[in-house]
Amino acid sequence: MDEANAIIDKANQIDESFELVINLIFNKPQNSRLVTTGVGKSGFIAKKFAATLSSTGTPSFYLNPLDALHGDLGVVHKNDIIFGISQSGQSDELCKIFDVLSLNKKISLTGNKESKLSLISDLHILNKIKKEACYLNLAPTTSTTLALAICDSISICLMKLRGFDKEKFSSTHPLGSLG
Repeated sequence: MDEANAIIDKANQIDESFELVINLIFNKPQNSRLVTTGVGKSGFIAKKFAATLSSTGTPSFYLNPLDALHGDLGVVHKNDIIFGISQSGQSDELCKIFDVLSLNKKISLTGNKESKLSLISDLHILNKIKKEACYLNLAPTTSTTLALAICDSISICLMKLRGFDKEKFSSTHPLGSLG
């Protein structure tokens, strides 16, 4: 119930940051990509976000933060947009990536608008929750569910803006029941 309430609360509190993020991604330079990144459970959300975007018309990929900091930052082009997910917004790995890629546009999704990651981002979406569904209020449950819902919403908005229809969808899903 905590997770459902968090999604409903966020839906009632969508602000201009959401539209600014959509516009930045939609109007990104041709041949650029959206690079998602995150650590731990946020990393799983970032992977799913990149996969959804790629299959629905927005070139994207997930970049493992640890690998990125040990040589894989070379896959990031100067016009790529970096999208970091960290509930605390204090992840050393993501903050370091954002610092190193200072010339790239950067978007963060965190639960703290005053966090280091939020403050070094060009755009920020707040992933504020009242509490985790976990009875200890520790395991990422409500926060990851809300982050996934926000990322899916971004993906759907971009699909609509691109006119991504069933025919285009089937071209990225040639096998399986979806194709």
